[in-house]
Amino acid sequence: MRERKEKIAQRELADALSRRSETVSELRSAEDRVEHAREQQRNAATQSSALSGDDLLARQAFLERTEAQHRQRERELKQREAEVAARDAALASAATEHKMLNRLRDRRRGEYDREAARRESSMLDEMAVTRFMRRSRA
Repeated sequence: MRERKEKIAQRELADALSRRSETVSELRSAEDRVEHAREQQRNAATQSSALSGDDLLARQAFLERTEAQHRQRERELKQREAEVAARDAALASAATEHKMLNRLRDRRRGEYDREAARRESSMLDEMAVTRFMRRSRA
């Protein structure tokens, strides 16, 4: 059961790493969109005589939206990184617990084997004494 818990923790960590990787990709894409929107805004500012006020406002609104999306991706990345850290800690805990239980099982098995060997030795000694006593009486 502990081994299964460790496998589940490994799978959850892998999923969290995958989600973090996707978020990093989305963040890079958002950075590219922001840079593109800023470049368009700069170009529009140099051509302000050819654009109406509404066009300039629309471009500014677009820039602000892309920047807001970028900030959202940054927040998501921080959340994903926190999730990865938590899943990594859970995996470490499950692995430690699994190792500890394996060591305990091995120790108990060793104790059982020693006790079984002691009982067997005691029985063999008793059998030897009984044989000796029978031979000495005969």
